Amino acid sequence: MIRRTLAVLGALGVAFVLAATAGAQRSSGSLIGAGSSFVAPLVSAWIPKVDNTFGLKVTYGPIGSGGGIQQIINRTVDFGASDAPLSPDQFAACKGCVQIPWALSATALAYRGDGLPNHLRLDGATAANIFLGKIKRWNDPAIKKLNKGRSLPDLQITVVHRSDNSGTTYNLTEYMNSVSKEWKSRVGKGVAVDWPTGVGARGSAGVAATLSQTNGGITYVDVAYTLKNHLMFAAIKNRAGIYQLPGLRGIAAAAKTINRVAADNGGISIVNPSKRQPLAYPICTFTYVIIPKQTGKSQELKQFVRWALTTGQSAGPKLLFFPIPKVVLKASMKTLNLVHA
Repeated sequence: MIRRTLAVLGALGVAFVLAATAGAQRSSGSLIGAGSSFVAPLVSAWIPKVDNTFGLKVTYGPIGSGGGIQQIINRTVDFGASDAPLSPDQFAACKGCVQIPWALSATALAYRGDGLPNHLRLDGATAANIFLGKIKRWNDPAIKKLNKGRSLPDLQITVVHRSDNSGTTYNLTEYMNSVSKEWKSRVGKGVAVDWPTGVGARGSAGVAATLSQTNGGITYVDVAYTLKNHLMFAAIKNRAGIYQLPGLRGIAAAAKTINRVAADNGGISIVNPSKRQPLAYPICTFTYVIIPKQTGKSQELKQFVRWALTTGQSAGPKLLFFPIPKVVLKASMKTLNLVHA
């Protein structure tokens, strides 16, 4: 699967890759970024390679998407990272920022509990009712109906959610909005919501750690953290009626539904994609880097982000990030060209 994914990357934009690596200039510069914990494993993989290639020192703090947005608004960092697109108010507050999709992955519904099987089947309505607190036990008839022939324990469900402003929360709640009218009217979508039930924890690592100590718990976390922490995760029913896992195949299929990017490079919704892609996993998300159009670090930022959009994509598959589609790559590069000193 990884070999096939890298072949796709090669087809996406060889010219961009060559432009990013040919004539690479050494730099004595540095960059400080903060934000999304979702994208942190990928950024961490990029950092030493960028240093080796350009001599560019990048420091990144995975403080959550909300924190990253606020830090770049305050200009206390050189770049922010968020899994949620900027709202109109945030764009205005950022005073001349651009957001650039630079990575693509999926949010898993991870869970643990004595007697629970791996890859439990869930559909959108059932998942929403769990996070609404309406389904309280793992052997609820709604869950049993989706998992015929599988033994389910009489175990209380505990929802574990993010307590900080989180792009992963945005991804989950955007999906819930698309599959549940009750969720849309009661809870809505955003980087932070008024959770009907559950306990909170900070960051991807925080919810994963809390889940590991909660018998009967369920949470939402990027698939890389799910695998790193050896957590069980659900197969989610997509619009084609097929249960899919948050792997590269499911992310790739969801990406095929993106045909265009808005001229302002606004947020790209990829949740609950068309049934024309039967392999699609329904809770996928782009994640964005946010940088000022005018900055004294324009040269370093353009060098780093251009590399990340091209050569850096090859580091993604082993961390369950699928290379961004060609149409998104072209839009991202165009937006990056707006950044200047």
